[in-house]
Order: sequence, then structure tokens, then C-alpha cells
Amino acid sequence: MKILVAVDGSPYTKRMLAYLAAHDEWLGDRHQYTVLHAVPAVPPRAAAVLDKEVLKSYYNDEAEKVLKTLRTFFTKQRIQAEFVHKVGAAADVIAGVADKGKFDLLIMGSHGHSTLGNLVMGSVATKVMAHTNVPTLLVR
Repeated sequence: MKILVAVDGSPYTKRMLAYLAAHDEWLGDRHQYTVLHAVPAVPPRAAAVLDKEVLKSYYNDEAEKVLKTLRTFFTKQRIQAEFVHKVGAAADVIAGVADKGKFDLLIMGSHGHSTLGNLVMGSVATKVMAHTNVPTLLVR
């Protein structure tokens, strides 16, 4: 199974990883994993005055802050994974990669806001599920 694991480095990501580690059906080389982190874009006016290499380096550094610990987790679990980051709004990036990559499953942690909370604050998980046809496993 081709699985996309969306991560942000939050405690909810850690909870999702604990869920994966606790369930043998997710471990091993039966699955092909891609770990995705969406790095928020620098505002366009600020990006316009920055050198492209400086901006690229910034995005790589921000992504590495999250992906470094995840590489360690996947190595300890003996799971082969590809680690990628994209720049943009998290929900848009995750849904886009899930659809374009033709993944069989998307796994992501969720803050678990109430329905009222989602209406007021929005939710990346809710937006992703609204914009992708890829089956999604949310871990709260």
C-alpha cells in the first residue's frame, strides 16, 4: 500500500506516530511510505526582497526541524520512507500531494476540535478531507 504520512511536528504528530508503532499492520516493508511536511510560505512581499537561495535555504531548514526527528523514528521502526516538504498552506499541500501521488491512504494526526471549533477556527484535517478523494486515517 502506498501511504502518505502528513506531519507538522506537533504533539498530534507524535501521537499519530505512537499509533503506527503500536500497530504491527503498519510496520514492515509491505507499505511504501512518504512523509510530507508543509512549510508555511513567507509572505509574498517579504519573499520578493529575499534572494532565492536564501529563501530556499530557509524553507529547507524549517522542514528539517520537523523531518529530522521523523527520520529517527522511521529508522528505529525499520521502516523505509521518503521524506519530502512542500511550501504552502498545509491543507492545500497535503490534499494536492495525496491526489497527485495516487496514494492509497493518507495518515495524519488531528487536534480533535469539536464541530463548533472547526467552524470557528477551521481544521487542516477537515479541509484535507474535503479536497481529496484519498481515504484518510485521522489519529487523535
